[in-house]
Amino acid sequence: MNKWRANSILVLIIFFGFAIIGRLFYLQVMQHDIYRALAKGQQKFFTEIQGARGEILCQDKKGNLYPLAINENWTLIYASPQEITNKEETARELAQIIDLEESLLLEKLNENGLYKLLKNKLSKTETAELKQAELNGIYLREEKGRRYPLEAFAANLIGFVGGEKSGQYGIEEYWNETLRGKQGFVAGEKSSKGFSIFFDKKDNTAREGADLILSIDYNIQYQAEKLLAEAFEGLDIKDGQIIVMEPATGKILTLAHFPSFDPNEYSSEELEAFQNSAIQKIYEPGSAFKPITMAAALNEGKITPETTYHDTGTVKIGGHTIHNYNDRVWGECSMTKVLEKSINTGAVFVEKQMSHDTFLDYIEKFKFFEPTGIDLAGEIFSSNQNLKKGYEINFATASFGQGIEATPIQIAQAFCIIANKGKIVKPHLVEVIVENGEKTEVSPEIKSCPVISSETTAKLTAMLVSVIENGFSKAARIPGYYIAGKTGTSQISFSALGIDKTGYSEETIQSFVGFAPAYDPRFVMLVKLNNPETRTAEYSALPIWRDLAKYIIDYYQIPPDYEE
Repeated sequence: MNKWRANSILVLIIFFGFAIIGRLFYLQVMQHDIYRALAKGQQKFFTEIQGARGEILCQDKKGNLYPLAINENWTLIYASPQEITNKEETARELAQIIDLEESLLLEKLNENGLYKLLKNKLSKTETAELKQAELNGIYLREEKGRRYPLEAFAANLIGFVGGEKSGQYGIEEYWNETLRGKQGFVAGEKSSKGFSIFFDKKDNTAREGADLILSIDYNIQYQAEKLLAEAFEGLDIKDGQIIVMEPATGKILTLAHFPSFDPNEYSSEELEAFQNSAIQKIYEPGSAFKPITMAAALNEGKITPETTYHDTGTVKIGGHTIHNYNDRVWGECSMTKVLEKSINTGAVFVEKQMSHDTFLDYIEKFKFFEPTGIDLAGEIFSSNQNLKKGYEINFATASFGQGIEATPIQIAQAFCIIANKGKIVKPHLVEVIVENGEKTEVSPEIKSCPVISSETTAKLTAMLVSVIENGFSKAARIPGYYIAGKTGTSQISFSALGIDKTGYSEETIQSFVGFAPAYDPRFVMLVKLNNPETRTAEYSALPIWRDLAKYIIDYYQIPPDYEE
C-alpha cells in the first residue's frame, strides 16, 4: 500500500514536471518572439528630441566667418525624488556643491513628479564634485543651448532663442524653421522601478538645422556700432541706426542699432530693448524725402535740374503757411539749388507741377505704402492714410518729408532705387544657407521694371552730388570721390512721444542718406539719430556718415573718381 502511494506521488511529480517543462518550452521557445516584444515594450521607450539648431555667422571682405549665434554643450542637474530616501541630507550636500539655498532644493525634492530640474549650466567644478559625490537619485545630463559669443554685437538684428527653444526677434525668429533642427526619436530603457537607466544615442533620427551666413560685414558693423556709441557720449542721442546696403543686390552690409543688449542675458532686459528701430519704428524723414519728390517730377518731365522758380520764403496752402528752415528767403532758385539749400517751398513747387495722384503714385512705386520684405521678424510700415485723404496741405508737407511716415529701411531702399538706375532691390541679410554641408546662395530679388528711368537717376544723382559740393552738406566730402546725398531733420510729433497733444515737439530726428561713389555706387548708407543735441543733421548724422563712408572706401580699396 505504501509502495503504491509512493509510486502515485512519483507519477504526479513526473507529470507536473513534464507539464512545467512543456509550459516553459512553450513560453520560452514557441512564444519567445512575442514575449520578447512585450518585454521590450515595457522596458524600452522612445522620447522625442530636437536636432541641434543651425548657427548664424557673419563675414568680412575676405570671406572669413565670425560666429554670431552658436550651440554650446552644458551640464544640468536633475533629481528623481522617488529614488531619494534621505531628502534632507541630499539637499544639504547639494547646497554645498551647486550654490543654491538648501530650503529651495528640499522643496523641489519634495515635489511630485518623476524628474525635477535643479540647476542649468553647471560649472566644470560643480560637475566634477557632483560626479564624485554619487548622490542617490541625482542625475547629470548634457544639453545643447544657444550662446552669442560676441554678446551685444548686432544683437538687435540677430534676436535670441527664448525659453520655448524658439527664435524670438530678428534673424532667429524670421528664419526659425530653417535654423531649428528636425525632430527625431532616441530609444531609452527603464529599470524595474520604472526609472530611465539608458539612452541609445546611436538610434537618433534627429537632424541638425541649417547654418546661415549673413551678408553683414563684421568690420563695417563694428565701426558703425562704435560710431553710434560715440554719438551717445558726444551728442547725447536717445538711440540711433546705421544701414549700409549694396544698391545693386540689396545685401545689407550693416544694420547697426544703439542701444543694444546681450542676448545671452535677454531675460534681464525690458521688451523695448529687443526692438530694431531700423524696421520697427516709423518716423518722418524730413528733407531726406525731397529727392523722392524731385525724382517723380523729373521722371514725368515736369521739371529739369535747371527749372527755376522765385522763392519768397513762404507758401500759403488754404489756412496754413509753410516756411523755409530758419525763415530763409532764397529768391530765384533752380531745382538743383532747392536740394542744395534744402528749400521747403521749392519742394512744394515741385509737387505742384504734378497732379496729386501722380505724386501719390510715385510714393507707392517707391514702396512707401508697404514693407520692404527684409528677412527680419517684425517689420512694420505706415499706410500713410493722411495722404490718401487728398488734402492739399498734406501733399504740400509730404513733398519735403513732413507728415509722411517711413522706416529707415524704406528710406534706404528708396535711395537704392536712385543709385541702381531706377530698379528696386529687396533688402536681405541671409546670403548663404548651409544644410547638410551643401551651400545654397540666396539670389537678389530685383524688379526688372524700373520706377524711374536711368536718365532720371543720372540727373538726380548729379543734383545730389551738387548738394555735397555746393550745398549745406560740404562736410560729407571725401577727397577724390563724388558723393551723392541729402540731410534730413524733422521734428518729432507729440503723438510719437506718447503725449496726448497735436503738433510737434522740440525733439528732432536727424539723418543723412547717400551713396558713393556717386556715379558707380558701391554702397548706400543711412545714418539716423534720435534727438541729438545739435540743431540739424549737418552737425550730427552727416559727420558720422562721412567717417564711416571713408572707412568703407579704404576698407574695400575703392578706386578714386579723380585725383586731388
